[in-house]
Amino acid sequence: MSSGKRYQLGVIGALFLSVASSVSIVICNKALMSNLGFPFATTLTSWHLVVTYCTLHVAYRLHFFENKAIDMKTVILFGVLNGVSIGFLNLSLGFNSIGFYQMTKLAIIPFTVLLETLFLKKQFSKNIKLSIFVLLFGVGIASVTDLQLNFVGTVLSLLAIATTCVGQILTNTIQKRLNVTSTQLLYQSAPYQAAILFVSGPLVDQYLTKQNVFAFKYSPLILGFIILSCVIAVSVNFSTFLVIGKTSPVTYQVLGHLKTCLVLGFGYTLLHDPFTERNIIGILVAIVGMGLYSYFCTYENKKKQTDLSPASQIKDKDSNTPLLGHQDKENHFDVKKATKDSLV
Repeated sequence: MSSGKRYQLGVIGALFLSVASSVSIVICNKALMSNLGFPFATTLTSWHLVVTYCTLHVAYRLHFFENKAIDMKTVILFGVLNGVSIGFLNLSLGFNSIGFYQMTKLAIIPFTVLLETLFLKKQFSKNIKLSIFVLLFGVGIASVTDLQLNFVGTVLSLLAIATTCVGQILTNTIQKRLNVTSTQLLYQSAPYQAAILFVSGPLVDQYLTKQNVFAFKYSPLILGFIILSCVIAVSVNFSTFLVIGKTSPVTYQVLGHLKTCLVLGFGYTLLHDPFTERNIIGILVAIVGMGLYSYFCTYENKKKQTDLSPASQIKDKDSNTPLLGHQDKENHFDVKKATKDSLV
């Protein structure tokens, strides 16, 4: 099997793992929080990251992957940034209406495109931008209901958007420029993400829910769902880094809205959530947008491979990777040999 085919299968596998694990954990957490009354989302996320790190540490000790030293300052800043972004997203949900929170999530894609265009000089064609607009319009129809604005909630939403976009761009950039795998980066950054959420999580949750996570009564059923959520989270965290590393932050966000549509569908099927014609129309429009995004990315990548010389193909990497697209060669960056690599 050629390297291009192996890379394509790797991308498809990463996308499938991301969708399956994300939809599973949303359904699990919805049952845990809505049906069993466990409201501590930020603290639960810190437990997810602790379990993820422990799992990766066991895998490392069993020689399933090799660790690569990265500059400590880079890892700490990256880990803290990702932890803070999760906290801001949860605070945004707490201070805003559901509709405004959904708008916050929708704003992540155009803001990511803006940042990559301004600072990384990436180019997004009109067709790609059109397909993203169709996707966001569809998800907006399906998921955005009420829009209630307030100053604190708006500020928190802007901070959540900024930190999330920068964190995801760095997830892609660090892996490529420092030539580290998604597993290596997650293994080294997870302790710092977990630490900041482990400290701030109970405080954030207590402020939002007026309940103390340590005084909560844990039944065997609740503990079982918490353990299941943490196990699924290992796949979610791993596949997140894997997808962003193999594709791009924008493609990961597009995939995230596919998950939103699937969650709405599964919520109606399994949990009997309310489902209207508006939801159906929005999901169909979003699917069209995702199809256009994948088609245009595939078409433009093939066109670049035809137009560019082999030498320039090695030098320049496509800025967009389709959901099920084709790429002949994975880009390799020349990194100076050193004991530790750093972006800072």
